[in-house]
Amino acid sequence: MTDQTEVMKKTVIKKTMNGLGVAALSLGIVALTVGCSTKNYVRSQTAPIVAQTNQLEKRTGDDQRNIQDTDARAQQGIAGAKSAAASADQHAMAAGQSADAAGTNAKEAYNRVDSLAGVIAGLDKYKPLSDVSVTFGFDKAVLTAADKRELDAVAGSLQTTRHYLLEVTGGTDAVGDAAYNYALSQRRADAVVTYLASKYNIPPHKFYMVGIGKDQEVASNKTAAGRAKNRRVQVRVLSNMEEEGAQRAANGS
Repeated sequence: MTDQTEVMKKTVIKKTMNGLGVAALSLGIVALTVGCSTKNYVRSQTAPIVAQTNQLEKRTGDDQRNIQDTDARAQQGIAGAKSAAASADQHAMAAGQSADAAGTNAKEAYNRVDSLAGVIAGLDKYKPLSDVSVTFGFDKAVLTAADKRELDAVAGSLQTTRHYLLEVTGGTDAVGDAAYNYALSQRRADAVVTYLASKYNIPPHKFYMVGIGKDQEVASNKTAAGRAKNRRVQVRVLSNMEEEGAQRAANGS
């Protein structure tokens, strides 16, 4: 009886221990499952936030670079605008000075062909005393040293000449646009007048100046040698012989 009772007790204890072990194992599995599920849940919830944070950081970096780039371009633009403004101021000052000079020159303007009739009466009374021609390079309006020596020879004779005019006629070859050639011939005549007026103190009203472009060729434009001769300025010294004679009579000479 006693042995049977002991056996039954051991059986009950064993079953109880086995049940506790199963329960503990079950609880461990449940805890593990819950832990994994919690981690997966947290991961699923935080992943979008992390992605958005990364996007925001990238966008912030891009915006910062764009701001820096825009600022750099703005600084360059400001510097360019300041430079342009300074240049414009300089041009404005130069234009103002040119306008003042033009106003001064207008009071003592050179006699040109369109105003000659109102300035010089009886031009046919003027007779030529001497003349010289100086030539220019293609599309040039600058006097060479040789040109200046030619002009010096003519100007030297003016020291003893009274009642004279200087007829200055600029010309070009036949190459190029007619309007451009008229302007070029005028610049060439201007160069001669400026040289003579500044070096020999000849007053502006002594000059009768005109640019005729290619209208009056002195040689054939079909050859290089002929075209070179047409790129010229002719200077003629004209004297009013009647006034010269009247002056001499008044002086009793």
